[in-house]
Amino acid sequence: ITAAADAWAHGAAVLPKPWHPQKPVLPVEGMRNILITSALPYVNNVPHLGNIIGCVLSADTFARYCRLRNWNTLYVCGTDEYGTATETKAVEEGLTPQEICDKYNAIHADIYRWFDISFDYFGRTTTPHQTTIAQDIFQRLLAHGFLLQDTVEQLRCEGCQRFLADRFVEGICPFCSYEEARGDQCDKCGKLINAVELKRPHCKLCRGIPVVKPTQHLFLDLPKLEERLEPWLEQSWATGDWTANARYITRSWIRDGLKPRCITRDLKWGTPVPLDGFRDKVFYVWFDAPIGYLSITANYTDQWERWWKNPQQ
Repeated sequence: ITAAADAWAHGAAVLPKPWHPQKPVLPVEGMRNILITSALPYVNNVPHLGNIIGCVLSADTFARYCRLRNWNTLYVCGTDEYGTATETKAVEEGLTPQEICDKYNAIHADIYRWFDISFDYFGRTTTPHQTTIAQDIFQRLLAHGFLLQDTVEQLRCEGCQRFLADRFVEGICPFCSYEEARGDQCDKCGKLINAVELKRPHCKLCRGIPVVKPTQHLFLDLPKLEERLEPWLEQSWATGDWTANARYITRSWIRDGLKPRCITRDLKWGTPVPLDGFRDKVFYVWFDAPIGYLSITANYTDQWERWWKNPQQ
């Protein structure tokens, strides 16, 4: 308030000169360096006002504020492009998954330009950098013993000659009997579903009746992290700005005990798993997609680690 009153009294001449960062924008010693990301919009639709408001507008507003404060600011985003939803959309439109991604990435970019969203860089997750960084993180997890293998009962369509990922299965919800429930969630009652629990399941591609067969998958061994996670959470809750809802959900997970989380899928469209015995699988999108923030920054600058591995700045 004092600074504002002083500027008002003495005019624009006393204001600090606007900061014009170098290109690409990199952390600067002695400055306040701000990295901003929007939640990556999924690539298989045309953005509408709800997507703008819920995804990119708040981050854009904050980025503009940071630049007005002369803080050294980088704002990145991009389309999330792997996973079953892309394969499903490709089947619907008679295109390949890559063609679907190319089509909708361009639509997204045009719409955000029209709305004048002030990204420093808008990228995508289907890039060589994404493969390199995701596989590197996977190899580190493997080397440190944070992965395990387990057998999963999964639906297989003999007509399509493939195991069916969650969204390629539809059937009757085992909880509310809704007749168009997906293999991952019921849109009527909202409950999460294991695809093999569906009543009268059918393949979304050929309408055939799938059979249950065992298949091997890789899991993130989350129980191994509990002892290290709990003290970190306590410190973060005490010093951070968590919402009440985020605290409640996290506490319930810890209270019930973390469970191993499957990170592979029997799909073609995704980041390949670089491990013998699993090379016909890809990473589950929720393992892969968050790494997109890193890979999109890496596509913006080869010095991306100065933003992501530089806590001192």
